Amino acid sequence: METKRPYYVTIGLEIHVELKTNTKAFCSCKNESIVIGQEDLPNTNVCPVCTGQPGTLPVLNKAAVDHMVRVGLAIGAEIADFTEFDRKNYFYPDIPKAYQISQYKFPIVSGGKLARIDITRVHLEEDTATSSHDTGGYSLINYNRAGVPLMELVTEPLIRDTETIVVFAKELQLLLRTLGASDANMERGQMRVEVNVSISPDRDKPWPKYVEVKNINSFQAAKKAAEYEISRMTDLWENGRENEIIKETRGWDENKQITISQRSKENAEDYRYFPEPDLPKLYLHSMYDLDEVKNSLPELPWQMRERYKKDFDIKDSDIEIFVNEQVMRDFFEAIVTEIHDKNSIQLASNYITSDLAGIMKTDKDALLPTPEDFAELMKMAQEGELSSRGVKDILFVMVKTPIKPKDYATEHDLIQKNDPEFLKNLAQKLISENPDVVASYKSGKENAIMSLVGKIMKESGGSANPQMAKDILLELLK
Repeated sequence: METKRPYYVTIGLEIHVELKTNTKAFCSCKNESIVIGQEDLPNTNVCPVCTGQPGTLPVLNKAAVDHMVRVGLAIGAEIADFTEFDRKNYFYPDIPKAYQISQYKFPIVSGGKLARIDITRVHLEEDTATSSHDTGGYSLINYNRAGVPLMELVTEPLIRDTETIVVFAKELQLLLRTLGASDANMERGQMRVEVNVSISPDRDKPWPKYVEVKNINSFQAAKKAAEYEISRMTDLWENGRENEIIKETRGWDENKQITISQRSKENAEDYRYFPEPDLPKLYLHSMYDLDEVKNSLPELPWQMRERYKKDFDIKDSDIEIFVNEQVMRDFFEAIVTEIHDKNSIQLASNYITSDLAGIMKTDKDALLPTPEDFAELMKMAQEGELSSRGVKDILFVMVKTPIKPKDYATEHDLIQKNDPEFLKNLAQKLISENPDVVASYKSGKENAIMSLVGKIMKESGGSANPQMAKDILLELLK
């Protein structure tokens, strides 16, 4: 879109994540949805506490606090010494108490950085119930989710492009899964992104009236919602209607690919925060040995990337597959205990992330071969005993039935012929039978030699070593 002047984008994120605990944040109800087939049985994981019955008292789930502390230490943040919970007062049908137990002035986590984006705070609260509005002239409320421990992460408004939204959200999802803090499944609503967007013609003065697009449940939808808002606001600015940009909450309509105004944006004072009187204050530096917790963290995604690059020098795209997919990562880690030179490790990485991953994705019955057998296959490939075609053929069999690559290759005549005398005799025969190809090569068309390599492969039933065949042809045609 051509504009009269440039506009500068400012984006901040608020991301809600359901934490992985056995019970809810403030009661003993199970923290799970009861699923039969694909249907959630409503109002089955509920009790007087999480449905806000009079006279009930909350009891804090320490496992949720444990997750928060571990997330904070992973991102290099400050863990509060003193923290407390607050009542955030507002009425919606899915808030059973007419207030939410949250945190305001004293979040558990402050600061930190993830995917090069500064983080403002990470606090702990309880999730709301869920509403269904497609039932005719009335709505239904399911309280199964009410009271589930919810982590809210807020970034600084420093994001300048919509692609970074996806990068940050994916890295957060990966971190949470690595820590075991959450499955962060967006399709199931375990991770929800809210995008705060404003634009300004002044690079150094962001426009104070920003829009918050709430409860987005996919990475691409978050990106598209931000792009739509940038386009909508740009159009208003270009037509002198920037005063129509108001501080508001909007929702994303996936079908229409637009945002829709829902309500004016509340300020903190509108929620009438005050300390939750029924929960104790927490002194986290006394509760936790933070150095011990930090040292107990698993290898974090960025640490893994650095190690894989330094130790194995494999491709960045391969590294991302291993970092993001635990099954492939565990298999690769098992392989590198069997193979010790970098060239073989890099070869194994290529076959795992391309051929093996492709088979596992398309064939649900495929099983990973044993690390020992796969390492043997890689050794045969590295030493030139098998062509790439031979490796692929054997690998396809290995995921269906246990075989020894060496035995199978021998039985099916897949061992490459590396006998120079055999290949030289075959090359001389084909040179004499194909004078036109030879003439073409000698006239300067160097690719013509590959036609002769192909003929050698055909004559040998695919068992000739193609590189050795090419070298012998080049020597004979000098």
